[in-house]
Amino acid sequence: MTAPTERRIALPHLALAAQVWGDDAAPPLLALHGWLDNAGSFALLAPLLAQRFHVIALDLPGHGHSDHLAPGAQYHYLDYVRVVLETTDALQLDRYTLLGHSMGAGIAALVAAAAPQRIERLRLIEGLGPLGDDGSQTLKRFREAFASRADSTKPLRVFRDIEQAVNARVIVSGLAADLARPIVMRALIETDGGWQWRSDPRLTHKSAVRQAESQIHTILRGIEAPAALLLAKPTTAYLPTAPMQARADCVANMVVSHLDGGHHLHLEQPAAVAAWIEAAV
Repeated sequence: MTAPTERRIALPHLALAAQVWGDDAAPPLLALHGWLDNAGSFALLAPLLAQRFHVIALDLPGHGHSDHLAPGAQYHYLDYVRVVLETTDALQLDRYTLLGHSMGAGIAALVAAAAPQRIERLRLIEGLGPLGDDGSQTLKRFREAFASRADSTKPLRVFRDIEQAVNARVIVSGLAADLARPIVMRALIETDGGWQWRSDPRLTHKSAVRQAESQIHTILRGIEAPAALLLAKPTTAYLPTAPMQARADCVANMVVSHLDGGHHLHLEQPAAVAAWIEAAV
């Protein structure tokens, strides 16, 4: 596995960490990870892309080695859009390929709609836009989001060693241990008595508000870059085929493909995913 270079990116209100692969003179590719993942999610894919791209895999705020939000603040996917745009300003990326997985794919789609002139290509794995709202659970979700804040002071679990943390991630994600390890290694911090997750506990708070599906469709229609969406077979439970296809139909230049595997396709089949990215260029 090719070792990445670590990079720190100063934004006006916080600093982000990133892992970087490839020649900095190559065309830039910005990679956004999923919820509770980090830049380690691209540890197997990025070296394969680095022959063609300058790959910059971010740790989004609250994840990996990036800063947490200030006390009292809460995480919302729309704020990640601004963070990504501020990051590309800081890196002086006028145009770039944008790659996202899961939550990162949702954020990437919104970035592409917000600043279409900056996106050369859009590549999405297991996600297209944020979680939507059909109205049936709006009030329940709204109340639960505010009630859950009382749990914010719960003590973090301490793992006796890294292997116990890897096993915990395997149970939750279904990933094989060797595939989960790059994410877990970047997600841990050593503490008295063992290891703890370094991610911000507030990331697990429920969001009080989601956009209506009709609003998401309108935003997706603003994507102008050539776009490709890669979905797992069998279908991931929370990415049902009909709603995903309806979203894809909103994007003028969208090609949808499928690949056998689970939600983390880019870890399970990095060579196939790299070929998909490059074939769609």
